[in-house]
Amino acid sequence: MSSDIASPGILTKARTALTIAGGLYALAVGLIAVPYFQRHTLYCNAIRIPWFADFDAPEKYGLALNKTYNFKIQTVDNETLGAWFILAESIYQTLPSHHTIPKPHIAHALQTRPTILFFHGNAATRAFKARVQHYSAFSSRLNANVLAIDYRGFAESTGTPSEEGLVRDARAAYEWLISSGAKGEDIIIMGHSLGTGVSARLAAQLSKEELAYRGVVLMSPFSSIAEVVKTYSVLGVVPLIKPLTMIPYAFNFISWALIHKFDTLSVVPQIKGKVLIAHAENDWDIPYTHSQVLFNAFLEPLLPNVDIPSDPVSTTKEDWSAFTAQISARKNRREAIVRTTHLPNFGVIEEFVDRGGESLVNGEPVRGAEYWAAGRPGGGGGAPWEREVIFVKMLEGGHDYVGVQEGLQDVIGRKFGLLPYSMSRFPAAPPPPPTPSVFVPPAPESEVGGSDVSDAGAWSPLPSASERGEWTGAVTKVVDEM
Repeated sequence: MSSDIASPGILTKARTALTIAGGLYALAVGLIAVPYFQRHTLYCNAIRIPWFADFDAPEKYGLALNKTYNFKIQTVDNETLGAWFILAESIYQTLPSHHTIPKPHIAHALQTRPTILFFHGNAATRAFKARVQHYSAFSSRLNANVLAIDYRGFAESTGTPSEEGLVRDARAAYEWLISSGAKGEDIIIMGHSLGTGVSARLAAQLSKEELAYRGVVLMSPFSSIAEVVKTYSVLGVVPLIKPLTMIPYAFNFISWALIHKFDTLSVVPQIKGKVLIAHAENDWDIPYTHSQVLFNAFLEPLLPNVDIPSDPVSTTKEDWSAFTAQISARKNRREAIVRTTHLPNFGVIEEFVDRGGESLVNGEPVRGAEYWAAGRPGGGGGAPWEREVIFVKMLEGGHDYVGVQEGLQDVIGRKFGLLPYSMSRFPAAPPPPPTPSVFVPPAPESEVGGSDVSDAGAWSPLPSASERGEWTGAVTKVVDEM
């Protein structure tokens, strides 16, 4: 008798709990559509870990004594960004003593070693432990200078974060490097998580303006914020938005309400030069499938098209045969141009060279080698370009520690000429005068494009793969290194 009485009570409590949970879920999803809450959810810039950081003392957070210069960069729209410049290890070890102030040696460092322009993810600051580990690895193991900034609204930087604002911040950092003595072709643009959206847009912008950079590295990237929202799972287990996809047009509302889009997929065609994408399979925040989508987007222009039947029911046998033949041709073409290397206990590397992809030259669509010979889009002349794309899918690294995996650092070092055998490319130069502590860029010609940087010159890729002694040709075999 008592069990019969208790059952309705338990069911009532369960229904009440589910109703409350559903209401909270609906409220949380609804708040994403509100610009204020959307901005704070995406950037999390109010979370300033480590709290009350002393940016004038980077040694407190693990960096070597006087290896890092703390300073400010001013943007074209008058925001002030906190920044760290970390000397490459070979430069640091040649200082008279470890008590030497690094500022006077920055220009010399920029002229003698390549520089990684690092854009971090959301939340926290440039002094966050995981980020400091990246700086230490890049400056020591890769022997590169590192410039790390805090975007507007982060740490002690002024302003409020926005997509366009973060891109302006990135451009200001690039121009500070050029103004301080770096050559564009010696700057590697590197982003992590949210920073990959910033890096991709900066690379696309520089490519459009034909300003030099050595290449771009995207660590734990996403294809777009809309896709992140769709695929995000709490602790990698509980899908956040998946229930909405079961309601017709519900997710369309979320997509429509997104103000900050960071649609990296859309800028893929604009990015020139070398691109390295890195992701860990055990990433609980952003699934590695985002990187696979981006890699495939870079590869797509080189693959044959497949005409999908519009009405499978009425499709004839001949049409199906043609369809399957197209799929087979596409698969064979992919295997022919993509080199795949399996590395035990580390992961898989896929890579290919695109000598122009598909574009319009004098109004006619051309592909691959034809475009390579034809020059830039529109038949405007100038040197053709080559784009090498590498996808490193690792077994470990999670979301925050992809860049500290030494295996990935070695791949980056080899692909971007940072390892010791590449040091001869950077002859020693006498130290020039000190750089200013606050850089103020010239007024932009347009709101987004910024001003020209004549010191950077025209965009120019690194020597081709064959010239560097690496694997050659657009057609290679699939290999397994066991």
